[in-house]
Amino acid sequence: MGEFDLIKTYFSRHAQGEGVALGVGDDCALLEPASGQQLAVTTDTLVSGVHFLPDDAPRDLGHKALAVNLSDLAAMGARPRWLFLNLTLPSIDESWLAAFAEGLYALAERHGARLVGGDTTRGPLSFTLTAMGEVPPGQALHRAGARPGDLVCVSGRPGEAAAGLAHRLGHHLLPEDGSTHALQRLHRPEPRVALGLALRGLATSAIDISDGLAQDLGHILAASGVGATLELARLPSSPV
Repeated sequence: MGEFDLIKTYFSRHAQGEGVALGVGDDCALLEPASGQQLAVTTDTLVSGVHFLPDDAPRDLGHKALAVNLSDLAAMGARPRWLFLNLTLPSIDESWLAAFAEGLYALAERHGARLVGGDTTRGPLSFTLTAMGEVPPGQALHRAGARPGDLVCVSGRPGEAAAGLAHRLGHHLLPEDGSTHALQRLHRPEPRVALGLALRGLATSAIDISDGLAQDLGHILAASGVGATLELARLPSSPV
């Protein structure tokens, strides 16, 4: 299967649709942003052996490749619109591609995002996904907006994905019920898109904490020129 057949077979589902004047299949996509909106653009690369294990399920990888980008849009208060996927494959495995595409499309369609372009090439397994969203002028959430007296809030339970990875690698085995929960957080993270939209005009700053609560909170503090005190006893506890 050649590159163009691969794209047509697995990644052309969103070739047309709202806001897409020209989608997958040409040299460029032509997009029609809504009037009066700013574009929020983010990109992430996931590399086999670095960000995921070579035998991870392809459907989970398709989900995760998109989820990490949607989490960035959520942290800006942006509504997801368009996606671009660059996929590097060591070989063509059609069953792997079908499952990867289904994982990506299932999450994209839940959040109204459309895959409109990208590229494929041969090499060690990796994928780069770029996501574009819209946000009204003046309503984007920034890292630099925190002020003295603000309340520090977190969604979800920090550390669950890390616990899942430790279990997966055999470093710290969890009981069956705990491992199922932690592995779900590791392989199928849930982007907080609705929460990000709801926080427009309420939160002074926000950030995706996929690199860890302490490290990512530090980015907000540095950008905003403030400090913070965390009450560890009040952090959401995990069943694992």
